[in-house]
Formats: sequence, structure tokens, C-alpha cells
Amino acid sequence: MKSPHYNDNVFINCPFDSYYKPLFDAMIFAVHDCGFIARCALEEGDASQVRIDKIYSIIEDCRYGIHDISRTELDETSQLPRFNMPL
Repeated sequence: MKSPHYNDNVFINCPFDSYYKPLFDAMIFAVHDCGFIARCALEEGDASQVRIDKIYSIIEDCRYGIHDISRTELDETSQLPRFNMPL
């Protein structure tokens, strides 16, 4: 069953570090200024819930999504690229 806010919810998938925070804050502002509700993995919730299950649940409750997968970093151990998870 869809949430009563399904049509207004926007899932934001992006990095959550201090370097990216100004862009994240701008996205939150723009989403809310357009009359929508921003949702992301940082929401308070059940601490016992598996993170990926929590993310799937939030995505299922959102009609729209913003996914910034532009950042690519090399893992210090493996030297392989690590991408922000595209969902």
C-alpha cells in the first residue's frame, strides 16, 4: 500500500559527507521549495533495521528520485573505484 505522501516524496541518493553537504543542503531546499518532501537514508528510524532494507522502504514510498552518482573514489586498500550506490 502506498503512503498518502507517495506523490510528494522525493528520494535523494548522494554522498553524505562534509564535502558534499552544501550540495545536499541545496537539494533539500530546492525539493521543499518546489512543494515536495525530501527523503533519504539519513532519516531517523528503527536502528535495528538493516540499512539496505530501510533504503528500499524509503524508495518504495517515493514517486521521484534524485541520484547523484558522479563521485568516484579509489578504495585505499583495493585501489578499485567506489561509486555512490546507484539505486
